[in-house]
Parts: sequence; structure tokens; C-alpha cells
Amino acid sequence: MRTRILLFGLVLLVQIGSAAPSRQSGPLPGTAELTWEGDLSARMVDGIDRFLMRRLEASPEVRAASWNRDFSSEAGYARSVEVNRERFRKIIGVVDRRSPARLEFLSAEGGQPLAQSHSVTVWRVRWDVVPGLSAEGLLVRPRNRAPVCQMIALPDADITPQQLVGVQPGVRPEDQFALRLAESGCQVIVPALVDRGSRFSGNPALQPAGRAMTNMPHREWLYRMAYPMGRHPIGYEVQKVLALVDWLESRPSQGGGIGVAGHGEGGLIALYAAAADARIDSCLVSGYFSARERIWREPIYRNVWALLTEFGDAEIGSLVLPRTLVAEHSRSPRVEGPPPPAEGRGSVAAPGRIETPPAEAVISEFNRLEQWAAALPAGAGDRVRLVPPDPRAGTVPAGSEAALQGLLQPLAGNAAVAAVPGAAPKHRGRGPDGIEQQRRLVRGIQGTLQDLLRVSDRLRDQRYRKREGHGSVEAFTRQAARWRSTFWTEVLGRIDEPMEAANPRSRRWRETGKWTGYEVVLDVWPDVFAWGLLLVPKDLRPGERRPVVVAQHGLEGLPEHVVRTDLPDFRYYRAFASRLADEGFIVFAPHNPYRGGDRFRVLQRKANPLKLSLFSFIVGQHRRILDWLKTLPWVDGERIGFYGLSYGGKTAMRVPAVLEDYALSICSGDFNQWVWKNVTVEWPNSYMFTGEYEMPEFDLGSRFNYAEMAYLIFPRPFMVERGHRDAVGLDEWVAHEYAKVRRLYRELGLGSRTEIEWFEGEHEIHGEGTFRFLRKHLNWKQPR
Repeated sequence: MRTRILLFGLVLLVQIGSAAPSRQSGPLPGTAELTWEGDLSARMVDGIDRFLMRRLEASPEVRAASWNRDFSSEAGYARSVEVNRERFRKIIGVVDRRSPARLEFLSAEGGQPLAQSHSVTVWRVRWDVVPGLSAEGLLVRPRNRAPVCQMIALPDADITPQQLVGVQPGVRPEDQFALRLAESGCQVIVPALVDRGSRFSGNPALQPAGRAMTNMPHREWLYRMAYPMGRHPIGYEVQKVLALVDWLESRPSQGGGIGVAGHGEGGLIALYAAAADARIDSCLVSGYFSARERIWREPIYRNVWALLTEFGDAEIGSLVLPRTLVAEHSRSPRVEGPPPPAEGRGSVAAPGRIETPPAEAVISEFNRLEQWAAALPAGAGDRVRLVPPDPRAGTVPAGSEAALQGLLQPLAGNAAVAAVPGAAPKHRGRGPDGIEQQRRLVRGIQGTLQDLLRVSDRLRDQRYRKREGHGSVEAFTRQAARWRSTFWTEVLGRIDEPMEAANPRSRRWRETGKWTGYEVVLDVWPDVFAWGLLLVPKDLRPGERRPVVVAQHGLEGLPEHVVRTDLPDFRYYRAFASRLADEGFIVFAPHNPYRGGDRFRVLQRKANPLKLSLFSFIVGQHRRILDWLKTLPWVDGERIGFYGLSYGGKTAMRVPAVLEDYALSICSGDFNQWVWKNVTVEWPNSYMFTGEYEMPEFDLGSRFNYAEMAYLIFPRPFMVERGHRDAVGLDEWVAHEYAKVRRLYRELGLGSRTEIEWFEGEHEIHGEGTFRFLRKHLNWKQPR
């Protein structure tokens, strides 16, 4: 009897050896030897960085495909770029209906002005922008003469309107271009812009107090909550300018054309406003116009989704054509980075610098614009002008005499502009308190965005619920295919470049009594690869095909963290990958490139202007992993499930939503009202108060929260694993959002395919209900 048992065991070992990988050292059969050494996580980030840098450098040539300019006439040209103008407005967030045109004098127009000189009078004014949001600034009128034109003058973000008109100190007389324009006969309105301070970046009503206030510049604070809502602080300030254009147009008796001029951040707003609205006749951009392929180095509040796929500064300038555009190479405001955190404030701001661009970058970008101007009918080419730097000083003052004359020429002919203004206007009334003015500016935009957040849930419900009544799984999934395309292309960003051959390489990693582990690398795109650990059970039978669980780590994690029991991260992951392999599942633990702090977060900065994100690469890596797993003889390609914790749970909501080869998805330690978590200022664990500045996804709020992402996973099985004490969300949020998912599955007759497991725990894998879910829906029963 003993002899027969030993003989049977020997035969079984031979059979297993023919079906499963060899237990000898070396690579996995069918793969080459993996010889890479060192930190493969850092190597992955470096490779993605090189891929993105090539795309950024090539972006000026690629943009041509998005344009179809008609140079046959000025009217034809304007019509031909209108579609580009519409797309431009969308990505900078100029999408809301503006309020009726109205300008309010903060002291009666016939009463006491703020200040006055022998040549101008200065008034404080306020105007409505969009419902719920107003703007404020100064109106400067020439005295004893009718205005020759209307001008909107935009200071840099850290300069007040009072300084730009000489009412307060802080700006050299030769840089006070708003006052000089008024003295030249223009009626000038100077809007106040959100500055780069951090006084109001936070919510002092929240506890703990040390986390409730941050060192984010006000512009970044607003950017973070605006971006997921499809808005932008740039867009709101452009809307403030366009609301003034509305008012000026409603009062034709004001006289003359409309011009806009700005310096630094004001130069950006001036350029964008003139590009967005053809009613502006002339534009001066000072201290801003340059090549933008290095925009990722600038502050994050200049980050615009998809910008460089269609628009550099030259292309934005081409939207101003055939109107007048003057680019002045003056000194840019110098910004070394975000404000240092004061005591009691969190240091969570994104890095970013502003420096005066080199002359070569300005000239090369202007030359690109000039070529389009030259192709227009005779005379139009003269309407673009570059005011170069002074060879002796290196730059020119903001609003040099040459620049202002170029700006005024189409508006007021040969109006003379003084090199320096006359006597500064003297105070006659009470001026605005600068700190209180910034509070109004910041809280005004913040309040508008928080109102948008509050209604976004209802708007998404209206968009999707009306389609849930189709009565069949097939009808719903047909609709979902269109939403999936939008989600992949417009939210995550899709890389259409053909993939390279997989060229699989592997090496033996470690071995237990139940499975053998291999480290695997697969090529995806040039410099981009997938990497992970493959755990292969030792009890595979000849010809057997088993289900696979892709086990995904979280932020700053590594594949081994979900496998090993001897690491500190075991407290979170509970070695769930190796436990699943112990049960007989084939397991692949891939590496996602969200490791390295700012090093990986900068990838998001480089990707966003290219209409890409970190998940553009993660989706590609998982596409490659899925395709390769299906080639393995012991893998059942129809039974590959996904299970991820934390950032891996974030992956569980995005990757299976677009890659339908995943048979199911389990989101652990992440599922919640994602849009709310990104935008709200009423909860201290919101991403508004953390250093994870890569989290915002453009215009997610109007289209996809986690329920809508789960709709893209439907009708495949979907599960949520939630610890009651997990600080990534609140049970009430999770329950609210999951109820929508549950309702969809039940209404369409598939209620058994979705579950949520609540457990007494924190940010960790529980691994009980989820393991049952995997066994059930991947049709797996562990062999004896």
C-alpha cells in the first residue's frame, strides 16, 4: 500500500511539472531572463517621464492637426478658428452663463471718488460676473475730456489695482500702465485679481486647526476645488473681464473700441480673455508670452487640461487674430515657490516657479504666431508686434511706451503715451482694505464652487438615471459604452500610440510550499513598462486553467507589500495576494507608478497639458498585463478579477471601468463620494487639505463620481470593502454612493452581482467577504 501511494505521488509530481512552471531556478518558461537591478519603481517613473518629455517637446508640431485656418479673408479666418475658440473656453472653464451687465459704483457716481489728480478721477466699482459671483476694482476716467477708448488693465496677481494706478505705493511710476493709459485718454477699469498669498487658504472652522489651514497660494486653493468641477481660477478671472466687456458693449455712448492689457498673471488673463472673446479689439500681454512646453515647472494654478494638444501661447494668440496683439518681453514676477507654511498651517502646496523667460523662448514662440499673421490678407500681419527686451537692461518696463502705443493704435490712432505718469491721484475717499478685498475675492469663487459641488450629485443623477429605465442589461451597456469612451478619453486620457511587443522577462523571486513567485517585466510603449510579481500555485493539474486575481497596492507601495508578511505594510494589506495564492488562485501583483512623492506627482503635471494623466499609463500597463496573462497556458482569460486597496482601490474604480477584460472589480479602502472628497472644504480629510495635488481630475464632477464609474463596470460583479474607522471617507458618504450602484444592479435583475462588506477596522484589507466574492464570481473552489 505504501509503495502504491509513493508511486502515485511520483506520477502526480511528473504531471504537475508538465503543466506548471519548473521549480528549478531561472525565468518563467516562455520568457527571457530579467537582468535589471536596482529600484524598478524609480526606473518606471523615470521611463514615463522620458515618454512625457518627448511628447511635450513635440507638442508644437502635433497641434497643427487640430486647426483648419482659412487665410483667404479676415472674416473667413475668424470663422475657421471658432471651433478652436469654443474648445479653448471649455478647458479654461469659461462655461457659465454670465449675469446681466451691470457696474455698481461703491460711492455714488456724482459723489466722492476714491482719488483724483489733475488728469484722472478714480472710482471704486463692483460688477456681477456669473450668478453668485461678483468682481471689484477701480474705474479710472480722464478728466475734462471724452474717453478715446475703453481699456481693461490687469495687474499681476500680487499687485493691487490701487498700486497700478498710483493710489498706493508698491509699483514704479514707469510700470503704472493703467494710470498712463488713463492719462492718454482711455477710460480704464482695473479688476482686482486673486493673489498668491495663503491667508485664506483653508477653513478655520475645522479641527484639527493645524490641518484646517494650509500654505497653498490662494490661486492653488481655488484651482484644486475648481478643476474637478470643470472650472478654473483662470476661467473665473477671464469671466470677470468678459463681464466688463458685456457692460461696455451695453453702453455704446462710452466711445471707442475695447482693449485689454495685463502684466504677469494679468498678462495671462489678458491673452486668454482676448482669445476667448472676439469683441476685444486689441490686447497687450506683458511679462507672460513665451513657449509653454515647460508649463509643468510653473505653479499648478496654471495647469490646464489638454492645453498643449491644441494651444501654446502662439496658438492662443492666433485666436486673437486678425485683431491686434502686442507681446512685451518685460520682467515677469519672480515666484520661487508657494508661501512657506506659517505656524499652524499644513505644508501641502504644490511646487512651482515663475521666472522671466529667456529671450529665445519668447522670440521663437512669437515667430510661430507671426507666420499665421503674415498669411492673412495684406495689413493684418502688422497687427501683431513683439516688443523685445532692452539689450542693455535685459527687459523693458511693464507697459513700455512702445507697447502701449501698439496697443492703442487700432483704438485711438496715434494717441500719445507718456513714458511715466503725471502726479499720482490723491486720496479723496476711503480705499478698500487689501486684506478684506482678498477675502472677498477668494471666498467669492470658493462659494460659487461649493454651490456647484452641492448640485453636482443631482445633475449626474439626472444625466444617468433617465437612461437606467431602458429595461434591459443590453440597452444599458450600449449606453455605457459611450460613457466609457468619454471617461477614458476625456477624464483619464487615452494614449493611442501603438504598443511595443511585450518582450516578457522574468526571474524567480521566492517560493513557498504552495506557490512559486516570479518577478515579471513587460514592455508597453517606448520607455514605459509594466512590472509585477506573478504567484503560481504548485498544485496545477495538466491542462487546467485557473482564475487570476490582480492584487493592487496603494500609494507609495510596491508589489511585494501585498505578498509578504514580514513588512510593516502587512498591517494594511494582510498579505492578501499570498493568501489568495495559498487558496489556489493565480495572482499577479502589478506595480503602479504612484511612488516617489513629488517625483511621480510631477508626472501628472507633465501629463495633464497633453490630455493625459497617471492613469493613462496605468491603463496601458494593465492592458499589457491582461494580454500577457491570457497567453499563459494555465490562465483562464475569462476569469481575471481585480482587487485593490487605497490607491489600488482608486485603480479598481478606473481601470476595470475601461478594460472590460477584467471579469470583476473589488474596491477596498477608497470607495466614497469621490467628487465631494476632492472639492469640499467642510471635512479635514478632504484632498483640499493634503499634499496630494495630483488627485484632481478635470471636469469629473459633472460626469463621473464613483457610482457612475461603477456603472461602467456593470454588468460585471462589483464589490466594496469598507472599514468603519477608515479615515479615507465617512460611512454615510460610502453608503450614499454605493446605494446608487446597488439600485442599478437590482433594477436590472443582477442584484446578486454586487455587495458591500462593512467591518470593524481601519484602512486595511479585511479579506473575508471579498474572498467569498472572488470564489463565487470567479467560480473557484480550492482543491483538496
